Amino acid sequence: MKRTTVKLDDALDARMRHEATRRGLTVSEWTREAIAEHLPNGGHQGRARRRFRSAGSGDSGRTDIAERMEEILAGLAEGTDILGEDGDEGRGHRLSA
Repeated sequence: MKRTTVKLDDALDARMRHEATRRGLTVSEWTREAIAEHLPNGGHQGRARRRFRSAGSGDSGRTDIAERMEEILAGLAEGTDILGEDGDEGRGHRLSA
């Protein structure tokens, strides 16, 4: 590996360090990944593309979440899991603390 020096302003440096920490990466790992993503072909050259831990978050597979938001939030406030693991079958189960 080669060492490269990059000059960043304080705000950008803070954002970079925060993001690296959030993803569980060292600053060097995050920097290599960010640079590779901006190169042609994603810089992967035949190796498997790394998938971020957050990929797919928020994808419950449900299509009615937006329409039922008030009901869902009310249920959460009461401690009731109205969505359950398998759709409506979980309706009425209490959430454990």
